[in-house]
Amino acid sequence: MTTLSDLADAHPVIGRRWSPDQSSEQKRILCLARDALDFIFATGQRYDFEDFFKRPDARGLPRRGGTSELSERMDGTKRFFEKVRGEPELAEEVAQSQAILDAIQYIESTGQQEAFAAFQQQVESNDPPFVVASFDTREAAEAWLANHPHPPDPASVLIANEFHDVVYDRETNLRRLPRSRALKWYLEELVEKEQPVPVASFETLEEADAWWRAQSEPPGWAWVRVGGQIYMAAYYPNIQHRALFPLSLARPG
Repeated sequence: MTTLSDLADAHPVIGRRWSPDQSSEQKRILCLARDALDFIFATGQRYDFEDFFKRPDARGLPRRGGTSELSERMDGTKRFFEKVRGEPELAEEVAQSQAILDAIQYIESTGQQEAFAAFQQQVESNDPPFVVASFDTREAAEAWLANHPHPPDPASVLIANEFHDVVYDRETNLRRLPRSRALKWYLEELVEKEQPVPVASFETLEEADAWWRAQSEPPGWAWVRVGGQIYMAAYYPNIQHRALFPLSLARPG
């Protein structure tokens, strides 16, 4: 049975086939495989995924929904890794390829192609780390976690616009919300690639927040200046949440 650990260990088979001069088609295939693995982690579907593959008929279940374009790309990715599985460069690539095939099978058979396509778009746009929920206070987040019949794991949530991990162990019913450094790492990597250029300037956070909330079709993120500081205005379409993150979070420490 393929487990979440198998998904985590599957990335090397993608990395060994990635090259700067690869065709655009191979790049699309490898990106889809990577995103399929990451989608299950980001959306906290550890137990759902593992329970799905406890079913004896799991790998034979039909596809549910999805656009023809995405279905074709998923089919192309499956053919690619079926070939890799049959002719692996290394013995461990058999299990790694199967994990990718199972990730795609799970997404298709559970009817999550639309959510997966949206996730791919967020990855392509280099949007802030994915979150499954947002809360104004720690108390509200803890109440949500305590009363959730099936908490997402692993996953991230925002609490007063600060990142926290969701930790849930089904056997012991352990439930925790430790702080996460995912946003700090993301911002550090982003500013290494490009110089932040604000698209708007404001005197106060309240003005910046009002402007960001007034955008009818906001991008996943944009830089703004508030007083003398740079902020990232972020939009999470999956939960309809907008946030302002200070770039100072990327500083060492």
